[in-house]
Amino acid sequence: LLPFREDEEGWKLFAAVRFTPKYFPEYKEKFLVPNFEQSILSKVGTEITVRGHYLPFDLQGNSIIISKFPYAACFFCGGAGPESVAEIFFSTKPPKFKPDQVITVRGKLRLNDTDVNHMNFILDDAELL
Repeated sequence: LLPFREDEEGWKLFAAVRFTPKYFPEYKEKFLVPNFEQSILSKVGTEITVRGHYLPFDLQGNSIIISKFPYAACFFCGGAGPESVAEIFFSTKPPKFKPDQVITVRGKLRLNDTDVNHMNFILDDAELL
């Protein structure tokens, strides 16, 4: 077994979350909704570190999306689940990243189970490590 890496903390935490499909009439579509348990709810507001692949989405402000998997295998394009992506809000404007560039970030965990326009796992006030 490989030793636990600090930058895998977020993905390990996110992988424990279970999702159920829920119909959203305003979109006429089903989305996977997380069932957050106490183990992750207790981490809200604490700093989490995540290492992942930058996904080139056109987001506003200082935010980006990173994935545990490369773009070709990510939640949006491949077979991965919603636990494998995170939305990152940097406290300052981040540098330009290349698609699939591997980066490590640390930020304060925020959870989202209601707004389908944002990821379920969000890191606020993030910094690039």
